[in-house]
Amino acid sequence: MANYTAEVIWQRGDQNFLDHRYSRKHLVRFDGGVAFAGSSSPHVVPLPMSDPLAADPEEMLIAALSSCHMLWFLDIAAKQKFCVDRYADAATGQMGHNSQCKLAMTQVTLRPDVRFGGERMPTPEQITQMHHAAHEACFIANSVQTQVHCEPVF
Repeated sequence: MANYTAEVIWQRGDQNFLDHRYSRKHLVRFDGGVAFAGSSSPHVVPLPMSDPLAADPEEMLIAALSSCHMLWFLDIAAKQKFCVDRYADAATGQMGHNSQCKLAMTQVTLRPDVRFGGERMPTPEQITQMHHAAHEACFIANSVQTQVHCEPVF
């Protein structure tokens, strides 16, 4: 099996950490070199400790689910010889309490808008079936109840 990595780096700098008013902005970096600003959500930690311009973990989870679903959908459509011209998703997520009464992302809704081109056009039923198959195959959707281990470095 393949291993995947992500690096998350936060530094205090000259902030007063102990007053709990420190910036939650941090760097998120992937092995391919892509890096971007991350932060807590302003819905969870108020401004100015959160950066509303940065990606928060909740948004990244929604994006991961949406991206994985899209990649599977494109693969399935190509195998069925349907030419996808454009795929756009305005995905949303809701925070709530799960069955263990813990705050969690309890629902993610994908709203893919897929445009096809070429001579062979899928029926609405075929599109629904491809989305179902993409959801069943999506590694991230299959992982949202995954076990998370923490192994601190000393």
